[in-house]
Amino acid sequence: MSKTGKILVLVSPSGGGKSTMTQKLLKDFDNIKFSVSATTRKPREGEIDGEHYHFLTEAEFREKIRNNAFLEWEEFYNGTLYGTLKQSLENELKKGYFILLDIDVLGALNVKKIYGDVALSLFLAPPSIDVLKERLNSRGTETTDSLQTRLQRAQKELGYAGQFDYIIVNDDLETAYGKIKDIVTSFINS
Repeated sequence: MSKTGKILVLVSPSGGGKSTMTQKLLKDFDNIKFSVSATTRKPREGEIDGEHYHFLTEAEFREKIRNNAFLEWEEFYNGTLYGTLKQSLENELKKGYFILLDIDVLGALNVKKIYGDVALSLFLAPPSIDVLKERLNSRGTETTDSLQTRLQRAQKELGYAGQFDYIIVNDDLETAYGKIKDIVTSFINS
């Protein structure tokens, strides 16, 4: 492992394939660690505090916001808060790990602004909004309202894609992952 790690930020609209790509990266690179986010949502069955998320009350989360403890944070439309704790990230970087962040577009741009060349930002884009809509519909988990909300958010997120280091279009899973893997390998070895 290197003396000091680096940051990998992978962003995509919901349904863009980010979770699949994240799992593939974590399987293929033993020096990449997934950043454990903080959240105010309740743990789901089987989730462990500190491993899946840092589960905080809303009061605890807001206190950390006031104390500038987050690298980035966001409040989602349902009122749930998510964020990346600075100290957790810094501790892993000092150990020489490459930290993979799964955060929103604006958070990713903020990380890039703060860390510069120590952070690699990748935007995983769907081939089109119609394809994204099909992917979200095929999940069978979306209501008409939630689908509309996700598609509106995706349109907004796509507007920021040009500000990332790389844009990878996920029109074929294996081809897109091959591109991501090559970019990440080059970044790790630089």
